[in-house]
Amino acid sequence: MSGRMSPFIVLLCLVLLPAPAAASTAPQATPTPRIQLSAQEAGKGGTLTVTGSGWRPGTLLTLLICGQNMIGGTNACANGDGRAVTTGPDGSFRKDLPVAEPPKPCPCVVHAATVTGAPATADAPFTVAGHPVAPLPRAETGGRLSVLAPPRLEGSSGLLTWFGAPAQRRLVVTVGNVGATPARDPVFEVGTSHGVFAPQWEERQWQGTVPAGRKQRIELPVELPAGAHGDCLVSLKYGGKVLAEQPWGVGRPWGVTLFWILLCVVVPAAVFRIGMAVVDRVRPRPGAARTKGRPWGRTVPRAPRRAAAAGRHRGARAPAPRTAEPAPADGDAAAPLPWFTPDTAPSATTAPPTDPPTSKGSP
Repeated sequence: MSGRMSPFIVLLCLVLLPAPAAASTAPQATPTPRIQLSAQEAGKGGTLTVTGSGWRPGTLLTLLICGQNMIGGTNACANGDGRAVTTGPDGSFRKDLPVAEPPKPCPCVVHAATVTGAPATADAPFTVAGHPVAPLPRAETGGRLSVLAPPRLEGSSGLLTWFGAPAQRRLVVTVGNVGATPARDPVFEVGTSHGVFAPQWEERQWQGTVPAGRKQRIELPVELPAGAHGDCLVSLKYGGKVLAEQPWGVGRPWGVTLFWILLCVVVPAAVFRIGMAVVDRVRPRPGAARTKGRPWGRTVPRAPRRAAAAGRHRGARAPAPRTAEPAPADGDAAAPLPWFTPDTAPSATTAPPTDPPTSKGSP
C-alpha cells in the first residue's frame, strides 16, 4: 500500500511547490518618492518642516521653495534659502526649511530633488503669505532647447578686416530638445558685446526642425561692427534664456592706422611741393630786367664775361667799373685795350724811363 501512495504523494508535492516559487519571483513595487509639509501656508521668515519617504537610502537631496510651479526650472526658486538633507536607511528624512519669497510669483511649490545618483523629484503645493500671485505662463509649443556641448566659433577673417571691415564668424553649437514637441525653425538671438558693455542682440532664424528628445548641430552667422577689436563676447539666447557664451579675441585693424599715418605724411608733403612750385613759378629770376611791354619772368640776355687777363697780378687793384667814353678822334693815341681801364691804361705822353743815375766814380 505504501507503494501505491508514493505516486500520489509525489503529485501532491509537485502541485504545492510552484506556488511559493511564483510568489518569490514576482517583482516588488518600487516606492514613489514623496514629501509632506507641516503647513500649507506660511509667511516670509517662518519655518516649514518637510518630511519625505520612498527615497533611495543615503541619497543627498535639496529642498527649495519655487514660484510658478517651477515651470522655468531652478531660476524660479529661492536658491539662497534652500536646504540639503540626506535620506536615512529606510529612504525617509525630516528637515526644517525657512520660508522665503521666490523670484517668481505664486502658485508656489516645495521642490525636492536628488543631487547624486539617478534623478528623482517630488513637489508639494505651498503658499507664501504676502507673495504676489499671477497666472501661469502658457506652455511652450516650440520645444525646449538646451546646449549639450560647448559652443565654438569657426571661420577666419579676410584681408579687408585688417583695414577695418566687419569681422565675421559662424557660431556652432549642439542643442537638444528636452520638450515634448518638436522645435520647427527656431528663432535665436545672437548678441555681441565688448568689455563691460551690454550685448547688442540680433535675431537669427535657423531653418530646420529639432525633434523632441533629439539633438541637432546649429550654425548661426555672427558679425561685429566695423573697426571693432579687443576682447568680445558672443552670447546665444533662446526663449528669453541665455544658452551659451563664447569669448572672441579680435585683433586691431592695423591697416587703418597705417592709412592715417600715410595720410598725415603724404598730404602735407604734397601741399608743400605744390606751394614751392607756385612760388618758383611766380618769383622773378636773378638779374632779370623789367622793360616796358616785357612781362616778369623773361630775362634780357647778357653779354658773356671776358676772362681776366692772364698776366694780372694777384695783388693788383680790382678794376673800376667801366664808364662810357667818347670815341677817340683821328690822330689821337690808340685806344686802350679792352682789358685796361682808363685810369690804369699806359699814357702815350709818359716819357720812357731813363737810366738810373750812376754813383760818383763809376765809369
